[in-house]
Amino acid sequence: MILGMTTYTFVHVAISLVGIFSGLIVMFGLLAAKRLNGWTALFLVTTAATSLTGFGFPFVHLLPSHIVGIISLVVLAIAILARYSLHLSGAWRTIYVITAMIALYLNVFVLVVQLFLKVPALHALAPTQTEPPFFVTQIAVMVLFIVLTIFAVKKFRYERTA
Repeated sequence: MILGMTTYTFVHVAISLVGIFSGLIVMFGLLAAKRLNGWTALFLVTTAATSLTGFGFPFVHLLPSHIVGIISLVVLAIAILARYSLHLSGAWRTIYVITAMIALYLNVFVLVVQLFLKVPALHALAPTQTEPPFFVTQIAVMVLFIVLTIFAVKKFRYERTA
């Protein structure tokens, strides 16, 4: 056990946090019209690994977390296709930014869920995650990502090569 978690859970959480951290760097790169190739590769790989390792936990039936994982893998596949196979040509540049940011948002969405489950002060505010503090937090995160994605699409259209 590591910090009260199984080794598998610890590895899954560590990969998730690396995915979120690298994804935020990629987002700021997009907002600055820069590709940040190494960070992008790290973000895409760790975010895919997060979704894939999520399916390694025991389960009896399909859960909302599995649906989020499936959606994340689909948008990541599109982002990877747009970035590496189609080289951000034409509309694929915009598709890449949107799908990469959706994948990052989904990772952050799950982070917020986990914070409300695991952090005692947040759990007390929303023990069933149907209470207003949880709802307001998730809406605020979604609005922030929508706004940042719109700006990233506009800025990355005029990417600087330096």
